[in-house]
Amino acid sequence: MQGFLLIDKPKDLTSFSVAARIRHLTGEKRVGHSGTLDPMATGVLGIFIGRATVLSSYLLDSDKEYTAKIMLGKATDTEDITGEVIKTAEVNVNNDDIKRVLKEFTGQIKQVPPMYSAIKRNGVPLYKLAREGKEIEREPRDITIFQIDLLSELKDNCFEISVRCSKGT
Repeated sequence: MQGFLLIDKPKDLTSFSVAARIRHLTGEKRVGHSGTLDPMATGVLGIFIGRATVLSSYLLDSDKEYTAKIMLGKATDTEDITGEVIKTAEVNVNNDDIKRVLKEFTGQIKQVPPMYSAIKRNGVPLYKLAREGKEIEREPRDITIFQIDLLSELKDNCFEISVRCSKGT
């Protein structure tokens, strides 16, 4: 069996677990995915089956586009909504402030990967080390933000953006 599937990945599944389910359903040992989505992320995940797995590098190295909801005024230990709130702050910004700051992120920038990421160190994903309470030094990586658009106005300290970016962002 060989081919390519586009899966609408639901929340709480890892990209690896989606590929494992397809592997189980098809009986094909060679099953891969087009890039790691966080378990909390939903969206399109490319799945390669059989000989089609050789094509995965074309999507892995391609630019990506994401939609994100951002909440201001709270910091968590995981840097996302799944973590424990470790700090709160009063929010004193408006939509013009947000639009101005978003422009500052456009272009090539350095990004320090979060501990809660799928990036591996000595074969171990950083998120596993983070769950063990370990934090290791991470080198900033070059990434490119091609475009950021504000999709919704600030309401209850939240807004949504669309980001078109390079891989690894």
